[in-house]
Amino acid sequence: MGKYVLKPAILGGLLVLIFSLCSLAGLDGSHIWVTLVFSGSILGTLLFWNLRLSFMFIGSALLFLGGNVDLEHFIRYASFDVILFLIGMMIVIAMVKNSGVFHFALQYLMRLPGMSGCFLFIIILCTGALLSALMGEIASTLILIAIIIEMTDQLEIDPVPLVIASVITTNIGSAATLLGNPVGVLIALRANLSFVDFLTHALPVTLIVLAITVAVLIVWFRKYIHDMSEKLSKQRSYLDSIPMIEINRDSVVSLIVFGLTISAISIHTLLEKWLHVTDNNLLIMIPICAAGVVIALRRDQVHRYIENEVEWTSLLFFIFLFAETGVLQASGLADRVGQGIIHLAGGSSHLLQGITLIATGLLSSILDNTVVVATFIPLVKGMSSTAIQTGPLWWCILFGACIGGNITMIGSAANIVAIGLLEKEKQITISFMKWLWVGLLTGIIGFVVSYGAVLLLPVFRS
Repeated sequence: MGKYVLKPAILGGLLVLIFSLCSLAGLDGSHIWVTLVFSGSILGTLLFWNLRLSFMFIGSALLFLGGNVDLEHFIRYASFDVILFLIGMMIVIAMVKNSGVFHFALQYLMRLPGMSGCFLFIIILCTGALLSALMGEIASTLILIAIIIEMTDQLEIDPVPLVIASVITTNIGSAATLLGNPVGVLIALRANLSFVDFLTHALPVTLIVLAITVAVLIVWFRKYIHDMSEKLSKQRSYLDSIPMIEINRDSVVSLIVFGLTISAISIHTLLEKWLHVTDNNLLIMIPICAAGVVIALRRDQVHRYIENEVEWTSLLFFIFLFAETGVLQASGLADRVGQGIIHLAGGSSHLLQGITLIATGLLSSILDNTVVVATFIPLVKGMSSTAIQTGPLWWCILFGACIGGNITMIGSAANIVAIGLLEKEKQITISFMKWLWVGLLTGIIGFVVSYGAVLLLPVFRS
C-alpha cells in the first residue's frame, strides 16, 4: 500500500512547496496558476511515466479553464512543424528498417575482425553524435534506436543501457553544427552566426565533451560492455557459419530514398536561399515529401506504416508539452527568471556565462530547450549595449541547452522519441531514476568542460 501512496504524496508535497515559493516571490494569481499547472504536468510525468498523456491532457485543459490560453495560441505553441518532421522521418526510416538494410549493416559490423563489445559500444555512441551533427538529433535518434533494437535482439542483451548512452551522445553531438538542433538555427539567426562559426566555436568543444563523456559511459556501463563482448563472441561464430544477407531491390530503393532525404536535410538552408523559401520550411517539408514517396512505393503497406510505424503516443505528448511550455513563456514567468539570473551575476561577465550555461541546462532538463533558448535570446540581445561581453553567452546558451537535455528523460525531444520507440517496439519502460543518475553525471561533466572551454579557448575571446 505504501508504494501507491508515496508518489502521490511526493507530488502533492512538491506542489505545495511550489505554491509557497510563488507566493513568497509575490506572483499574482494567474502566474501562480500557470506555474502550478505546468509543474503538475511535468512532475506527474516524471513520477508516473505511464500516465504522462493523462497529466499533459488534464494540465492543458486546466490552462484553458483558467483563461491562460485560447485555442489559436495553443495550436501556435504546439510546434506542429516539429511534429510533421517527426511523422515524415518515422515513415522513411520504417521503410529502411523493413528493407533489411540495418540488419545487413549490423551483420557486417559484427563480423569485423577484432570487434569487441567496447569497440562496438564506442562506434554506436560516436555514430549517434555524428548523425546528430549532420541531420539533427531527432532524425539521428530514429535511425539509431532502430539499429540498437535490431542489434540487441540479435545479441540477446538489454537495449536500455545502450539506448540511454547513445541518446546522451546524440544530444551532445547536436551542438556541433548549425544543423544539429533547432536551437542552433535559432541562435544563429538571432546572433548573426554562420555555419563556419559553429565549426570554429561549437565543434571543438563538442568533441572534447563527447570524448570525456564516452570515457565516462564506458566506465559506467563496464559490466554491460563485458556482457556485450561475450555475446558478440558467441554470435560471431554463428554469423561466420551463415552467408551474408543480400541487398535486394527493395533495399537499394530504400537507401536511395533515405540518402536523398538526408542529403536534402543537410543542405536545406542552401536550398531555401536558392528557392527563396522561408527559413526552415524545407527542413519540415523534405521528410513529408519523402514520406509521400515511401507511401507511393509501399502503397500496399500504407496502413501499417501510418498506424504502426509512427509513434503517436510520443507525438501527442510533444504537442501538449510544447503547448504548455509556450503558455509558460507567454505568461512572462520565464522572462522574470532570466532577469533574476542577470541580477545574480552582479556585472561579472565570467560569472554571468557560468550562470547562463547552468540555468539554460537545468531549465532544458525539464522544458523544451527551444522555449528556454527563445527566452534567453532577448535577454542576451538586451545586454549588447552594456559593458558585458555577449559573444560567449550565445555559446553558453547552446551548450547548456544541448547538454542539459541529458539530465532527465524529458530533457530533449531525442530522449522522448527514444523512450517511446523502446516502449512501442520492446514494451520496455525506462525508470526516471535509472536515467537520472547517468544523465546528471554526464550533464555536470558537460557543463564543467564546456564552461572551461568558453573561459580558456582563445576563439571565445575574439
